[in-house]
Amino acid sequence: MWQAIKNIYHLLQASLASLYFGYPSKKLKIIGVTGTDGKTTTSQMIYEILKAQGEKVSIISSIHAQIGDRSYDTGFHVTTPDPIALQKFLKQIVVEGSRYLVLEVTSHALDQNRIFGVNFTIGVLTNITHEHLDYHKTYENYLKSKAKLFQNTKASVLNADDDSFPKIKKFIQGEIITYGINKKADISLKNFPINLKIPGEYNLYNGLAAAAATSRLGIDKQLIIKNLSRFQGLTGRMERVDEGQDFTVIVDFAHTPNALLNALKTLRLMSKSPKIRLIAVFGAAGERDKTKRPMMGKVAAENADISVITAEDPRTEKVEDICTQIAEGFKQTGKKEGRSFYVVTDREKAIEFAINLARSGDIVATFGKSHEKSMCFGKKEYPWDEFKVVRQALKRKPNDSKR
Repeated sequence: MWQAIKNIYHLLQASLASLYFGYPSKKLKIIGVTGTDGKTTTSQMIYEILKAQGEKVSIISSIHAQIGDRSYDTGFHVTTPDPIALQKFLKQIVVEGSRYLVLEVTSHALDQNRIFGVNFTIGVLTNITHEHLDYHKTYENYLKSKAKLFQNTKASVLNADDDSFPKIKKFIQGEIITYGINKKADISLKNFPINLKIPGEYNLYNGLAAAAATSRLGIDKQLIIKNLSRFQGLTGRMERVDEGQDFTVIVDFAHTPNALLNALKTLRLMSKSPKIRLIAVFGAAGERDKTKRPMMGKVAAENADISVITAEDPRTEKVEDICTQIAEGFKQTGKKEGRSFYVVTDREKAIEFAINLARSGDIVATFGKSHEKSMCFGKKEYPWDEFKVVRQALKRKPNDSKR
């Protein structure tokens, strides 16, 4: 009941804000990108392709809002801004002279009517996997919320390989453009042979999604392929941290079971020897989907040699309770030879612990915080810099502990 009232409130906010700022979205070609994982990378790829084409383009994503030459912080743990802030951004984008906007769109924003009044030219879906069921309650509700984006677009770009495809296409009446690797699709590696610098099959999907969207906008195929091959990735997405150590350290944003699985599989492929150990540091957010916690533990148990479970925005929940719930996934999997997990509730100490465990050639990866600049305990945000903490731990690591 309360959520329904809140959604009506957001609808009124969005309507009035759109009117107040002069319906700015009507003057733009807006590409909306939604999905459980890969939204930010796909959005940035689309943005860079359009920019390379010489188009005036802006972007609003979970990392920032880039409007012309100016970059803006969109707030703590925010992907899609509230209706007033969003319409204000749209107005500024029009004033700055952009023709295109790439907008990362969450299921919450769709369900809560925060993007009401935004006219989308193209909607892009990366995938729909387990996430946000604390809010949506069921996967079906989650999928229906995502589907709202495509009921307001001229063309829909869908992942033909994703399990959500046959379900979500039922909600779409307009043009559908498919992309994929494993099934027949309109855009595939056969007709768009992209070669990325960034690792992971999931990034190939992100690249194909970006190729499908920009191709639909009329961008030249060779320009798309060329610029995807140059794409350097994003801050905190499979980003290496090097302080001269003789092992690999990666910072990544994976915070869902599917994203963690893809990241760990990609890192496993990077290892050149079975003797190389994969050490994962991760947690799960408080006051969010509790059902995914043991799932993440199970993923780590099956794909990492050593796991260090720790804090990730516990909010009003006890970190110890969250870690215990994650650890249930390890118990469900059963003990595997050479696999182990530790619970270190202080994230800074957990990262230092993992790095001190590392031997020559090992891979240490921290997940879940990445580019975010705060961590929430209780109701308060405290400054946090994952890269700084990792670098400090590397500098403090005793030389004899490299073994």
